[in-house]
Formats: sequence, C-alpha cells, structure tokens
Amino acid sequence: MKPFLLPLLVILFVFPCMANVTLGPTSLPNGTVETAYSEVIQARNGCTPYKWAIASGALPAGVTATVSSTTTSLDLAGKPTTAATYSFAVKVTGCGGKTSQVSYKVVIQGTANHVVDLSWKASTSSDVAGYNVYRGPDGSTWTKINPSVIASTLYDDSTVADGSTYYYATTAVDIEGRESSKSTAVKTVIP
Repeated sequence: MKPFLLPLLVILFVFPCMANVTLGPTSLPNGTVETAYSEVIQARNGCTPYKWAIASGALPAGVTATVSSTTTSLDLAGKPTTAATYSFAVKVTGCGGKTSQVSYKVVIQGTANHVVDLSWKASTSSDVAGYNVYRGPDGSTWTKINPSVIASTLYDDSTVADGSTYYYATTAVDIEGRESSKSTAVKTVIP
C-alpha cells in the first residue's frame, strides 16, 4: 500500500491593529505675531499610516499643518499674522480605526514681552565650530531655534510667548558639521 499525502490547508487571519493611538504633547506653546512658530504633534501606538484632521476650531492665522512623510506627526509651522486666542482640536486615526483627539489653546500675542537669556559651558573639544540651541514644549520634542551655528556660548530667545513653558538644550557642532548629542534639558516658565 502506497502512502499518500494530504494537502495542507493554511488559513491566515488578518486582524487590524487594535492598539489605542495617543497624541503628544497635550499642550502647545503660545506665539507672537510675525515670529516663526514651529511645533510638532506626534502620534504614538496604533498603526500607520495615520490620518490627521483639524477636528474643530482653527489654527492661528499664518500657521499651517503638514503631515510628515511617515504620517507619525503633524507639523505646525508659519508666522502668525493676527494676535488672538485660537482654540482647535487635532484628531488622528490609526490604520485599525482607533482615534485620539486633543484640544489645544494657543495665544498669539502682538509683541514679545519676555526674553530668555541662555548660556552654557563651552565644549572642551578642539574642533568645535559652534553650537545649536533647541527648544521644545515637553523636553522630548525639539525644534532648532538658531538660524545658523552660534559661535559663542550665549543666546537670547526673544520668540517666547507669555504663559508658556519651554525646555532648552544645546549641541556642539564640529568643523565638519557633525553634531553632538543634546545637553541636559533646562526648563523655563514664561509668566
């Protein structure tokens, strides 16, 4: 008697990602008219691609929202044109259909009322060309705020807005353009 083979049947089940999507940060800094505004809202957990929407309200006039190429963040950037209080909600939907929504309130003031004076210790490396200064709303999301490498160990940030909390960190840049890791973050609260 000859052995015979039975066909093997494989059944695959595909389940959508069921993890809850979260958004961060949960608050955004305020801004000043005609001063560059740049903040990033990030989606975590869930599965990509994410779908983003301004669910209600309006962004500050002059600020636009752009979805990153990986769909994991929504970049808010521009120069606010009108002093006012703006309230809006951002909604993100993961590929499995889970959603998260956070409401934000951003005050755009007419002029800057405060300046943050930053100073740090110079790097001991012999090939340092200068420094970069980073600012963020939560100590983990960063935006470089200097337009070019800073030669000194001093920087004044006059783009801060009343009622905001900021974190700052610096990096050293060598003569070949390589950047060090960020320094320990420092926090400042603008009254």
